[in-house]
Amino acid sequence: MKRKTRNLVWCILMVVVLLLSSCSNGSNATTTKNADNNVSATKTADAGNTAEAVEPATTDNAAGEVVAADLPSKDITGEVTVWAFNEKVFEEVGTAFMAEYPGIKLKTVVMPFGDLHDKLQTTIAAGSGAPDVAEVEMYQLNRYMAGNVLENLLAEPYNAGRFKDLVHPFNWERWMTPDSSQLLGMPWDMTPGVYYYRADIFEELGLPSDPTELGEYMQDEENFLNLVQILKANGKYFMEWSDGPIVWAGDEVGYFDKDMNWTRNTEKMVKVLDITKRGQQLGWAPHLGYTTDEGKQLVLKGDMVGVVSGSFGARGLQETFPELSGKWKVTRLPIGINVGMGGSSFVIPAQSKNKEAAWAYIQWSMRSENAWKIWTKHSIQPGYKDIAGLDWYANTKNEYLGGQEEFKLYEQMSTDIPTKHLTPVDNKGWEIFIAAVGDALAKNTDSKTAIQKIGDDVLKQAAKEIESFKKAMQP
Repeated sequence: MKRKTRNLVWCILMVVVLLLSSCSNGSNATTTKNADNNVSATKTADAGNTAEAVEPATTDNAAGEVVAADLPSKDITGEVTVWAFNEKVFEEVGTAFMAEYPGIKLKTVVMPFGDLHDKLQTTIAAGSGAPDVAEVEMYQLNRYMAGNVLENLLAEPYNAGRFKDLVHPFNWERWMTPDSSQLLGMPWDMTPGVYYYRADIFEELGLPSDPTELGEYMQDEENFLNLVQILKANGKYFMEWSDGPIVWAGDEVGYFDKDMNWTRNTEKMVKVLDITKRGQQLGWAPHLGYTTDEGKQLVLKGDMVGVVSGSFGARGLQETFPELSGKWKVTRLPIGINVGMGGSSFVIPAQSKNKEAAWAYIQWSMRSENAWKIWTKHSIQPGYKDIAGLDWYANTKNEYLGGQEEFKLYEQMSTDIPTKHLTPVDNKGWEIFIAAVGDALAKNTDSKTAIQKIGDDVLKQAAKEIESFKKAMQP
């Protein structure tokens, strides 16, 4: 009877989530999601990545060992259907996988980002029709979190826990259920939030232009705002979105902890909201994206000198502004904000009838050096420390960024991102949070009062959803 009740709660929860926006952060135009990264990856080749063609995997390296034991047996056979929204790269990876595992027939079905997540949710709820493997974006995982509809990769026969020490804590925990009892997606990429900036313009204005120097300089609040003032005095915008820092800081900690307590009522959030107010008063951003017609013109004229993005951003800039090659560099975000901006994973629906072969495909995709030589050509940064430490990866220079070894920075930053969990209630939390933040910025409301009230409002307005999710997650 308890099981029937739990299943009923799960079905109700699925219906509620289906009615919500397909993107967990709704109209969040400030934080670039990995959906943009992945969709863009189908349109462009290497963004300055100079890695050579795939070579046989090595067994030892300075970062440790990428050992054969991490790879699946070549004796496995079967057919695997993969749903993905990354057309070019998944086709390339699929071809390489079948060359090494001829006993496994791989069928890759590519569909638009939103269609994939909607269809996956629908087939899971219907009880049939799901693929063996699906690419799932971080902010979409909450759709499939309850009801045991995805395989727990910590359990037999997967035993994915053996890879935990190779993955940064943030990248591991975000694919687990809030109680950390199940791993629903295999950690794949890392996308720390970074600041791309016109190093040539910073140098002309006498501002720090070296990535390390600039990153350290901007950690101090007054240094950061002084830099913004100098840029503005010269008719230049620091970044795209005027509410940026408070949105990044919120994304850094997520919405709820494992007990479904609100996580954004902190002193840091209060401080960052104060800084965001000051920045808006200085006019530090035009509040529009660089891919809009107006945004493009601002960048081309040198009036918008920075873009905040996930670490895939250089590729988008190169696509849009090839004529500015060599003028950009990348550094960490200001004022101590360390946030993951997007990221995806591979999941195995419980409906899969080819789980052994599906796991072989996932395991090879994550742990094979050959696979990573393909992924990284499409600006997908490895989520595994030993892969990221390989010389061919770490020493890659991006000529679009003036020859900067960007991957070393991204890997360093990955260690600083705090852990967080995702839940189906995040959607509602986002709607309340972003509306209240906008109101506080417009009315210059006391920051501590605003942050406290947001938390109180979320817990009150989302009480039913929180309780439903808690029940659905009960063992």
